[in-house]
Amino acid sequence: MSTYIRHALRVGELVPGQRLVVQDLADELGVTRSSVREALLDLVSDDLVEIVRNRGARVRVISVEEAIQITECRSALERVCARRAAEHASEAQRAELTEVGAQLRAAVAENSPETYSTLNRRLHDLIIEFSGQVVAKRQLERLNTQMVRFQFRLAMRPGRPQQSLPQLLSIIDAVVAGDADAADAAAEAQLASVIDELRTTGPHGPSPV
Repeated sequence: MSTYIRHALRVGELVPGQRLVVQDLADELGVTRSSVREALLDLVSDDLVEIVRNRGARVRVISVEEAIQITECRSALERVCARRAAEHASEAQRAELTEVGAQLRAAVAENSPETYSTLNRRLHDLIIEFSGQVVAKRQLERLNTQMVRFQFRLAMRPGRPQQSLPQLLSIIDAVVAGDADAADAAAEAQLASVIDELRTTGPHGPSPV
């Protein structure tokens, strides 16, 4: 049950501020109300859901400042993953990253920000997976779920894909070349750019739904 909600948050099917009605979720998933309540409490402990007095559960809304702090934590973990991926990725995995790079270029050329956003997320997921760093992966899954709405908004900003594409390609090139130092530096630069973009967002972020 909690896995379903985590996935819905990750792909943007549930949005910040959205109410999570126990009966509605139980009916939709064919489970008991008690199992829904248990799942929601699990998600509360991970800061993904909050219980609002007299209103029930809702997807937790995070501020821009918190989003920046989350991205700073992501940067430290993703740099480790990029370095390890450069050192340990197989030839097949390096080829897969190269293909994602080609797809990212095509998405920018075709002016398809939604496709670009999806591929951006896939690239980060692949590098984390290929690193074999399971502790970092577990922590990043939680952080990235909280960050989905900001990642999507940034990717949809005019000119943002064109700006970030070279940064993503630098990460790919470094990992494929097996250059751990370059992969580390490229991951740091890309996420520093995300932080710079977040700083141009309003102090409270987008209004909850």
